Amino acid sequence: MSLQAKLESLKNETLEKIDNVSDLQALNQIRVETLGKKGPITEVLRGMKDLSIEERPKVGSFANEIRDELTQAIEARKQLLEDEALTVALAKESIDVTLPGQQVQKGNRHVLTQIMEEIEDIFIGMGYQVVEGYEVESDHYNFERMNLPKEHPARDMQDTFYISEDILIRTHTSPVQARTMEKHDFSKGPLRMISPGKVFRRDTDDATHSHQFHQIEGLVVDKHVTMGDLKGTLEVMMQKMFGEDRKIRLRPSYFPFTEPSVEVDVSCFKCDGAGCNVCKYTGWIEILGAGMVHPNVLKMSGIDPEEYSGFAFGIGPDRVAMLRYGVNDIRNFYQNDLRFLSQFKGE
Repeated sequence: MSLQAKLESLKNETLEKIDNVSDLQALNQIRVETLGKKGPITEVLRGMKDLSIEERPKVGSFANEIRDELTQAIEARKQLLEDEALTVALAKESIDVTLPGQQVQKGNRHVLTQIMEEIEDIFIGMGYQVVEGYEVESDHYNFERMNLPKEHPARDMQDTFYISEDILIRTHTSPVQARTMEKHDFSKGPLRMISPGKVFRRDTDDATHSHQFHQIEGLVVDKHVTMGDLKGTLEVMMQKMFGEDRKIRLRPSYFPFTEPSVEVDVSCFKCDGAGCNVCKYTGWIEILGAGMVHPNVLKMSGIDPEEYSGFAFGIGPDRVAMLRYGVNDIRNFYQNDLRFLSQFKGE
């Protein structure tokens, strides 16, 4: 059989295989076996050395034509098989657009954010402004302006993160009050403000303590402000937070920036004062510290303590959240466990 006859026979056999192949892997195998370097076309062409000089160009041209024809047939079959595979895949993966979509889990505000916003809303309703300040503060505003000069023993009450000798991470939000007092124009009216934010202290992380927590401090400065005004304000806040039947009591305490100073207790909202595990069977829950603004603090802000007086208080939203929801470990608020946080959906 001549080389041309062998090439013609090979072409017909290969075209038949291509027409009958049903998957891409088998089609690729045909391409390798037929058109590869070790394929039959290459073998046939190696026999051209025995042909005459006149026959070689004819056979070579014929071989190239067959190679091109088979290549085109393989590509055409490949495209057909790919289209069929895509059609099958689309049929399996088709979507019925009339069916309801998948429910997307909806997030919510962090429980501490909810508590802080609730407290802010209460005081905004009483005519207070919300003022935020710097988390990195100077020793001057954080301590000295709060009647805590250097070497004052009361500084030991707040283990502090110092960045340098005079720069620190604030231990309370009181510096915001100091900065606001020195800027406030009392000819335009009294100062009523709250200052929410993060505070930092070198504390051991355990179930009831954290090196980072939140604080909301309040301040009122005006003429004729009394302890009665403080008590009435805090009573309104506690009733809004824990129920209209709540009562508060004031116990003497000490804070360097207030005089007199008090610890404030609220009647237990779980047992209504009868005694339970939340109030440690006393009927009262310690909730915050407060007092009348110390005259020295007023003087350092350029305010005459003979003409003006004021009260201040500080409440921890973290503690409020623990009490309200019966959470016994403050670390739960910061560990970002969605199983825990998703319980507090808010409104």
